[in-house]
Amino acid sequence: MRKLVAFALAITLFVSLGGSFSWRAFGEVEAQAEEAEEATQGAPALKLNAKGAILMDPQTGRVLWEQNAHFKGYPASMTKLMTMVVAMDAVSSGQVSLDDPVQVSERAESFGGAEVFLAEGEVFPLEKLLIAIAVASANDASVAVAEHIAGTEEAFVELMNRKAKELGLKNTNFTNCHGLHDPNHYTTPYDMALVARYALRYPKILEWTSIKRYTFRQEPLTILDTTNKMLYWYPGTDGFKTGYTEAAGLNLVSTVERDGLRLIAVVMGVETPRGHFTESMKLYNWAFRQWKWHKIYNPGETVAEIGVDKGRQEKIPVVASGKVGAVVPRTGKEEERITTRLEIPGLIKAPVKEGQKLGEIVVLEDGREINRTDLLAGQDVPRAGLKQEIQRVIRAVFIF
Repeated sequence: MRKLVAFALAITLFVSLGGSFSWRAFGEVEAQAEEAEEATQGAPALKLNAKGAILMDPQTGRVLWEQNAHFKGYPASMTKLMTMVVAMDAVSSGQVSLDDPVQVSERAESFGGAEVFLAEGEVFPLEKLLIAIAVASANDASVAVAEHIAGTEEAFVELMNRKAKELGLKNTNFTNCHGLHDPNHYTTPYDMALVARYALRYPKILEWTSIKRYTFRQEPLTILDTTNKMLYWYPGTDGFKTGYTEAAGLNLVSTVERDGLRLIAVVMGVETPRGHFTESMKLYNWAFRQWKWHKIYNPGETVAEIGVDKGRQEKIPVVASGKVGAVVPRTGKEEERITTRLEIPGLIKAPVKEGQKLGEIVVLEDGREINRTDLLAGQDVPRAGLKQEIQRVIRAVFIF
């Protein structure tokens, strides 16, 4: 069975990456698949070949498993996840637009390593450069984005460190926007998981980091292949970023969703080839055997109805803005400890706009709050006309 799975993985890589098939590559993938599977035997014990690692529930920020999670190491290109976060903060605030034309500077052109070979004076939409960062880990694109948003890379790095403090990152310091080695540029698995948790607020970041192959230019033809092979090897993977320098070792901050359960994992300081992928696979294999998603409401599902004062309709559906539930162990009846509390008004005045926030639903475990989700108006409700108001008054009098 393992050989069939590994063979399928190898064929998938062959078709998706456009590479030539080799039995040596097949053997390497087979060995990795066997290692990842065997490592989960005997759970709940788990030991990864990494200097530091963590597994986090992004809904609550709860740490589900850790191994030296506060190990201070070099993030390398995992740095670019924070670069994308700061860029999306700027988009969200209206400071910049994803359609903005970004002109490449001489300094941005000078950055080698992982790059998309930008030339001074070239102009690209901001989003295209962010995709180059997400897919190909482009250093030159990172600098071009930083300069466009903040004027200089140094000013952009100040924004990165300000965001780090805002998110509660206590063992992180950035000196650049790309992750090339600097002894004063460091983070921890725990801090990186917090960055990843925040990044999930922006669907665009997940969209970009889930791209496997992307045509960046037509002339000269430039096709980018993802550095995150977990997108091919591990079903449910849809983000985020790899990182490697000789000083850092192999790093990976990733996220996987299966059967409604989304998890974040970070591994840092892995020394074996492809080990940041195989060690992450071990961790996820273990995790999905230990935990499950207890669904209460799906995104967009009606949670309640509330009255509308002076509206054309007297009631309006209230829907969940995102999924509502909790991560619970697969064993036992932990879901019985999960309850909810609605925080919504009994009546709201018209007019009401679809998507307008009307309240929140709070998820509790043994009466303790673990998460909350916005509740939104499920449809528009215009203000009632005078004729409709008079008819309601007459009806109320006769019913009385």
